[in-house]
Amino acid sequence: MSVAMKAKTAIPAGLDPSVLARVVEEGYGPGAWHGADLRAALADVSPQLAFWRPAPGRHNIAEIALHHAYYTRSVWGQLSGTPAEPFVLEGDDWFALPDQSKLTWPEIRAVVEAEQGRLATVIADIRVGRAQSSLTDAERFDLVLGITCHAVYHAGQVQLIKRLGAE
Repeated sequence: MSVAMKAKTAIPAGLDPSVLARVVEEGYGPGAWHGADLRAALADVSPQLAFWRPAPGRHNIAEIALHHAYYTRSVWGQLSGTPAEPFVLEGDDWFALPDQSKLTWPEIRAVVEAEQGRLATVIADIRVGRAQSSLTDAERFDLVLGITCHAVYHAGQVQLIKRLGAE
């Protein structure tokens, strides 16, 4: 049985640009009402737990964190119209990180923070007119909402892996 896609709810005309910054904060930090945002979920992860795999063929926390950083980079690039610089590792989407031989856990955390910081800066620059975006308000909103949902989804995965790793 196929489910027909419903049209998305329209973005209100004249949506205050500061809403985008608030949406990003809800997913990455600081402090979400719904539980751990991604920053909080990653904060107490040890290097050992970061590379622990809950089962063969499943992602570990380090892989999830770097995957999110990769997509955050994509979003700020699309918002700003800036061509993406080379990422910290070659490839895209998911990066195999069985151990700390490619990147250490502190290095991965720094990449995640840097990409989130760039996203926040781009959003702020567009809001105050320091930067222009060729995207419509609706396109910018969709990207920011999407990366926020991505952060929340992966925060939940991280929390589950932490719980499994503690058993």
